[in-house]
This record gives sequence, structure tokens and C-alpha cells, in this order.
Amino acid sequence: MATNKRITKAYEGIVPGQTVALADAVKLIRSRANAKFDETIEVAMNLNVDVTQSDQQVRGVIALPHGTGKTVRVAVFAKGDKAEAAKKAGADVVGDDDLVELINKGTINFDRCIATPDMMGVVGKVAKVLGPRGLMPNPKLGTVTPNVEAAIKAAKAGQVEFRAEKAGIVHAGVGKVSFGDDKILENVKAFVQAIARAKPAGAKGVYINKISLSSTMGPGVKIDIASAVESAA
Repeated sequence: MATNKRITKAYEGIVPGQTVALADAVKLIRSRANAKFDETIEVAMNLNVDVTQSDQQVRGVIALPHGTGKTVRVAVFAKGDKAEAAKKAGADVVGDDDLVELINKGTINFDRCIATPDMMGVVGKVAKVLGPRGLMPNPKLGTVTPNVEAAIKAAKAGQVEFRAEKAGIVHAGVGKVSFGDDKILENVKAFVQAIARAKPAGAKGVYINKISLSSTMGPGVKIDIASAVESAA
């Protein structure tokens, strides 16, 4: 009963299908986040793209102004001096063939995977495992690089990787309820701007169909697209 009362209270005043200006949505979502833990604020965007087409892929990374509030575990494929540099930079797991062995055994206790260019042949041995999980190192995302220190720092600082999934949906955690309205608003703006900039050449017509905001345990609120895009410009 207590759970039902909490859910009912969270939805009070929210009209299904009604759009809300971005700034008002942030305040609304935070005011309804009453779980016993620091809920994540999540943004979802429905894009008018066909991800099965090579010229309509939407993928990239964005360093949010205030990070995500999430502790990111980083694995690095490197050897020699680069491996030592990765360890000093704060990588949680560093290795080469031994890391391949761990991954093949199902031990994937990391959120981001980085590799030096010379290690991609080794990484290829677990491509079928990392790829479906969105963990495969990629030069375009800055996760295949000789500068492992900078890549680790960016990942730990709250860099968000985004990718349009089936039906053209892109989603990401953009902060914690405890961040406050202003920081969450700035993070959402930065994320929306990144997606807008990532519009693929093959996308036709209206690019952004829908934007919604929610917290981990709270209701979703539909955002007025103009208010989000204009504020992010």
C-alpha cells in the first residue's frame, strides 16, 4: 500500500501526453523523486532515424558540465609503459591477453573499455562479447587512443557515450537528484545539444520527435522540444 501511495503521489498533477518546458520539467521530476536513495535523472530522445541504415547512425560522446554522479569503472587494454600509465591514471582493470581471458569467462566488471591502437588485434578476440554490450573500443569515441591517461580521466569525470538504438531511441543518465535544478538543467541542455549536433546526413524531415525526462523511480515527463532545443543552442 505504501508503494502505491508513493506512486500515486508522484503522478499527481502530471497530465499524460502533456508537454512541459524543460526548466519546469526538471523541477517537477526532482520534486517527485522521493526514493530512499539518490535517484538518477534520465533523459530519453526519440529520433527520426533508421539505425539499420549506415548514413543514419547516431553515436558519440559528450562530457557533461557536471558529470553524471556515477562511479565509472574503466578497463584498459595496454602493455608496457602504457599499462603502467593506465594504472597510475586510475584504471580499474588493465591487461592484454589476461583481460581477454577474464572477459571470456564472463567477468565484465567495468563500464568503459579503452585500448591503445596496438592492442586492437587482442581486443578483436572479445569483440563479439564487448560489441553487443556497447563496450567495444572505438577511435571515433576516443576509446582507442595512445593517450590512455586522458581517456581514463574523461571517462571518470562523467563523459557519456550515446548511441541510437532500435526505433531511434537515445537515452542516458544525466545526473543525480542531489545535483539540484541548475546543474541538471545544464547537463540536459548539453546532452540535447550533442544529439542535435550528431544529426546524420541521411536523416530527413523532423529529426527529434520526442524528449522525455524521468528519475529512476519516478514518472516520466514529456518535454516541449522547442524549449529543450532552443535552450541548448
